[in-house]
Amino acid sequence: MTTTDPQRPFTGSHILRTALRRNTGAMAGGTVLMGLYQAGETAFPIALGLIVEHALRDRGPAALGWSVLALAVIITTVSLSWRFGMRVLQKANTTEAHRWRVKVAARGLQPVARDVDLKSGEVLTIATEDADQTADIIEVVPLLISSLVAVVVAAVALGLADLRLGLLVIVGTAAILSVLSVLSRRIGSSTKEQQARVARAGAKVADLIIGLRPLHGFGGNHEAFRAYRKVSTQARLQAITVAKVNGAYAGTAQALNAVLAGAVTLLAGWLAFDGRIGIGELVMAVGLAQFIMEPLKLFSEMPKYVMIARASAERMALVLAAPPVTTPGTELPSPGGDIEVDGVQYGALRRLKFRVSAGEFVAIACYRPRAAADLASVLAVNVPPDAYEGAVRLGGRELGELSVEAVRAQLLVNPYDGEIFAGTLRTNIDPSGTGKRIAEAVEASMLTDVVALHREGLDHGVRDRGANLSGGQRQRLSLARALAADTDVLVLQDPTTAVDAVTEQLIARNIARLRRGRTTVVITSSPALLDAADRVLVLDDGVITAEDTHRNLLAADEDYRRAVAR
Repeated sequence: MTTTDPQRPFTGSHILRTALRRNTGAMAGGTVLMGLYQAGETAFPIALGLIVEHALRDRGPAALGWSVLALAVIITTVSLSWRFGMRVLQKANTTEAHRWRVKVAARGLQPVARDVDLKSGEVLTIATEDADQTADIIEVVPLLISSLVAVVVAAVALGLADLRLGLLVIVGTAAILSVLSVLSRRIGSSTKEQQARVARAGAKVADLIIGLRPLHGFGGNHEAFRAYRKVSTQARLQAITVAKVNGAYAGTAQALNAVLAGAVTLLAGWLAFDGRIGIGELVMAVGLAQFIMEPLKLFSEMPKYVMIARASAERMALVLAAPPVTTPGTELPSPGGDIEVDGVQYGALRRLKFRVSAGEFVAIACYRPRAAADLASVLAVNVPPDAYEGAVRLGGRELGELSVEAVRAQLLVNPYDGEIFAGTLRTNIDPSGTGKRIAEAVEASMLTDVVALHREGLDHGVRDRGANLSGGQRQRLSLARALAADTDVLVLQDPTTAVDAVTEQLIARNIARLRRGRTTVVITSSPALLDAADRVLVLDDGVITAEDTHRNLLAADEDYRRAVAR
C-alpha cells in the first residue's frame, strides 16, 4: 500500500465553490424568480405612488380599473415568483446538503481510517449540521442578488423622483454593509468555535452511551458524567457568546436599516413640503422607505450566513482533506478462500504465523484477550497493512495489494461486540435486503426463540443498539448477520460468550454444519466451539504454541486444559 492520496485536497473555499458550481442552473433560475419577487415588491409602492398621482389628475372608473388591474398583476407576480423561487432553491439546498452528508459519512466509514484527530461523534456533527449549513450557500447567493435588485430598483425609482433620494439609499446601503461586514467576521470565528465544542460534546455523549454499562460496573459513571458536564458547559458558554454576537449583529442591522428608512422618509417629506416632488412621489418615497427595510434586512444578514457557511465548510474540509493512513490496492484475491498469517508482529502478536486452508474450520484459543483483539483487527483491515510487520494473505495475495471491496466480498470478520442497529430483526440480519440464507442463519445462531417470541417475527422492532434485547439475544443477532452474509472466509471472535452452555453447544454444531465447505476461523475459548473445529491453534504470548484437535490438546496439554475447561 502507498501513503498518498490521489484526490484533490479539500479546503473550505473549494467546498463552497463546488457547491455553487454544481447548482448553477438551479441558482440562476432561483435568482431570476427571487429577483422578480423583489422587483414586484418594490413595484408595489411605486405603483401606489403613480396611482395616487394619476388619480388626482385623471379621475374616473377607467383609471381606477387599470390601477386595480396593475396591483393585481403585481401581487400575483410576487406570490408566484416567491413560491416557485424558494421551491427551486430549497430543493437544490437539500440535495446539496445530502451530497455532502454522504461524502463526509463515506470518509468516516472507510475501513482504513483517515489521519484526522476527530472522534466519531464529531464526524457525525460535521456530516449533519455542518453539511446543512454549508449547503445554505445555495440559497444565500440568490437571495443576496435579489435583495440587491430590490435596493437598486428602489434607488433608481427614488432617484428619478429626486437624485438626492437615490443617492441617500445607495450611500446608506454601502455604509450599512461596511459596518456589518466587520461583525460578520466575528460571527464566523465564534460560530466555528461553537461548532467544534458542540461536536466535542456530541462525541463525549457517544462515548458515554457505548461505555455506560462498563462504567456502572466499576462506579466510574459519575466521573464520566462530570467530564461530559464540563464539555457541555463549554459548548453552552460558547453558544451564549455566539447568541450575543448574533444579537448585536441583528440589532445593529435593524437600527441602521431603520435610520436609513427614516432618513429617506424625512428627506422625501422635506422635498414634498418644499414643492420639489409631488404627492404621488411622496407616497412612493414613504412606501419605498418602509418596504426597503425588508430587503435591506435580508441583504445585511447575508454576510453573516456566508461566514457561517464558510466556517462549516472548513470543518467539513477537516474530514475530506485528511490524508488516508494508507491507500488500498486494486488487485483481486485468487479464488479458494484460504487465509495465511505470515510473521505478523503487531500489539500482542509476536511473529504470528499460521495458515487456514480453503474449507477448513479452525479455532484459535487465545490465552490473552489483547492478542485476540489484535488478531481480529489485523484480519478485519482495521489496522493498515503497513502498520505491522509480516503479511496477511487472502487467496494467495497480501491484503495490501487488494482493494477493500475485494477483501470485504471474500472475508468477513465479526467482532465480539458487533453493533446492533435500530430497525427490525430482519434488517439487522440482512441490512442490504439481498440475503438468501436468512432462515438458515437464524436457525444456526439459535435466534429462533427470539423470532417466535414476537408476533411480528423477523419484522419485530429493534431499538438503537439493541436496547430492548438481552445481551445473549444481541450476540446471537450479530452472529446471525455474520452467517447470513455467507462469505468465503468468516472470522468470528467470541461469538457465544453471552449464551448458556446448552445453547452454546447447539450453536457450535450449527456453525460447523452451516459453514461446511467454507473457510471458518473462530477466535474463542469456548469448549463447544473448540471441539466442533477441525483443528485448534493455541495462541499464547503472541505466537502459536500448539496445534491439534481439542480433545487431544485436553489430554496432553495441562495449560490448555486449565485455560478452556469450564
